[in-house]
Amino acid sequence: MKHQFRFAASAAAFVLVCAAPAAAQQPLSIEDLFRIEQVGAAAISPDGARVAYTVSTPRNIIEGADDGPPDSSLWIAAGPGQGFRYLSGAAGGVAWRPDGSSVSFTVRRDGDSHAALYEIPVHGGEARRLYAHEAAIRGYAWAPQGDAVFIIATERADPMRARLAARGFRARVYEQDQPFAHVWRVNIAGGEASRLDLPGHASDIAISPDGARIAVQLAPTPLIDDAMMEQRWHVSAPDGRGRVEIATPGKVGSAAFSPDGSQLAFLAAIDRADSIAATLHVADARTGQYAAIAAGAEQHVQSFAWTEDGNIFALVHSGVNSAFVTYSAAGEELSRAPHLGRVARSIDLNAASGRVAVVADAARHPRELFVADAGGDGSLERWTDHNPWLSSRAFGEQSVFRYEARDGVEVEGVLILPTGPMPRAGWPLVFVVHGGPEAHDSDGWLTGYSRPGHIFASRGIAVAYVNYRGSTGRGADFIRLDHADPPGDEFYDLVDAIGYLSQRGLVNRQRVGITGGSYGGFASAWGATIATEHFAVSVPFVALTNLISFHGTTEIPIEMVDVHFIQAPWDDWEMYLDKSPIRHAQGSRTPTLILHGEADTRVDPSQSFELYRYLQQTGEAPVRLILYPGEGHGNRNAAAQYDYALRSFRWLEHYLTGPGGEPPPHELPLPQLLGMD
Repeated sequence: MKHQFRFAASAAAFVLVCAAPAAAQQPLSIEDLFRIEQVGAAAISPDGARVAYTVSTPRNIIEGADDGPPDSSLWIAAGPGQGFRYLSGAAGGVAWRPDGSSVSFTVRRDGDSHAALYEIPVHGGEARRLYAHEAAIRGYAWAPQGDAVFIIATERADPMRARLAARGFRARVYEQDQPFAHVWRVNIAGGEASRLDLPGHASDIAISPDGARIAVQLAPTPLIDDAMMEQRWHVSAPDGRGRVEIATPGKVGSAAFSPDGSQLAFLAAIDRADSIAATLHVADARTGQYAAIAAGAEQHVQSFAWTEDGNIFALVHSGVNSAFVTYSAAGEELSRAPHLGRVARSIDLNAASGRVAVVADAARHPRELFVADAGGDGSLERWTDHNPWLSSRAFGEQSVFRYEARDGVEVEGVLILPTGPMPRAGWPLVFVVHGGPEAHDSDGWLTGYSRPGHIFASRGIAVAYVNYRGSTGRGADFIRLDHADPPGDEFYDLVDAIGYLSQRGLVNRQRVGITGGSYGGFASAWGATIATEHFAVSVPFVALTNLISFHGTTEIPIEMVDVHFIQAPWDDWEMYLDKSPIRHAQGSRTPTLILHGEADTRVDPSQSFELYRYLQQTGEAPVRLILYPGEGHGNRNAAAQYDYALRSFRWLEHYLTGPGGEPPPHELPLPQLLGMD
């Protein structure tokens, strides 16, 4: 695809926040998913007057678009309904130049060998390339004066390797043949780049407001396990001298310097077994000594920023909701402002004005741009509506529910019910189980190619999203409840939800399905095997199915042991076998559709082969395996997403509201759906 770089000022290029004319509402469809645009990253300008943001637009494969991942475009807004598209083809890394005159971003444009750094003027004009490194720029941060940028990139690839590959020598040394990423300081005026002398593999940068210090996130190697478990923040002078390591015990996230540069706030796990870096910490930038803030709170921090007076403004997720919370640097909670009716996903604060750019979604709209007051009551002013046509679509009734699991633990979830008369026995139900398990579902937008949500609500099927124990959003204590017990009580939180919802007369416990990806696929495979009596149908995606062979084939064996399973296979072979769905496949009565990307390195496709073979030979219900060439741990391309939605939704409907019995045909009517017949 060719990238177009231009300033667009026509009426068709800006987003209006207004209600669509009243019209008969139509059901939300699978095909609608390929029209939905979503706001991605947002950055507020240095004067607080504008917000630069990206918009992700899916390839509408149904209407003849070329296959591929979603397109991205850069927009700048100056108020509600005042968003203008500045260019298409922006890859990411959107930031304001320190003087506010332009917006920078990284992209691989025609003529570039790799992703380079570009900028486009705010007041109109063509985008221009600022710097092209010898390899792709993976991340960057502006020096406060705007005369330099610090970039993250690897060294130039050895040209001899390409020459050898052309002659057939393409052997790879597994896990020992990966390039390290380094930090380089680039003088914008002259284009010279000098590499900082720092140990390890770099992945993130933060610069102090006075430019006197730089913080770099470093791991000992580029391995995914090291990136997850062994990264640490290092603070030094801009040339790398005087480096101090902040010796946290586990996962780490983003960081930012205090206004005076003396402290570094960052997100991190509270201990080695904490599965997510979502607790605020503050470190002395000179010594590296640090302390956690609100470590026992039943919440997780999504993003944060320092205020002008030296406090920390944070976006937290607490259960299925979000809120703004302000802390002192010493850890005192100064204010808390919950969001009503929306879930905020990210923030960018302009400290001088107190204005906050917010990306948020709700039950009836995907992610859009909002602006808020950091000192306000949590209300969000909506600036964009990239999908006004959604007002013509019918939605189900979405609500939060809470119940006690069998051992008294309170569990929370979100339920979408169809509208109209409920069947006497209750609605058929599908559980959509999130992955991780270090993740959670919020009371926001819950529909996508692998998440039937409001599409099923229009088809007479309820959909539930349960934040089982081990989920995020509830603090470290709730996370620990699933340790050393996969998938034990965490899975039975789902079974107990069936009992709760059926006792309330809402769902038919004889018509319950389950689906999910990764760890959610693990739960779906578990539901099809050991818990087959509870589930009428299952659709596991990129699922763990044999924990012993999974450990030997995944790229994250250390992370899975240290923060989930707690012990390695050789410490308890029997536990690993007994907690594997294949161990319990014999006699399965749950029709199961298994789907997997052939290029998945997180959960090897062999996991799905194993489940398929065991169910095929020892189960008592139909089983089918679908593979997606070129796709990894989740489908990125439009055609694979459409295929997945068609197959998975059809399989679930066939066994919940359809005839059941023999499975639907393995071929899809794609020629008719795509207008090719």
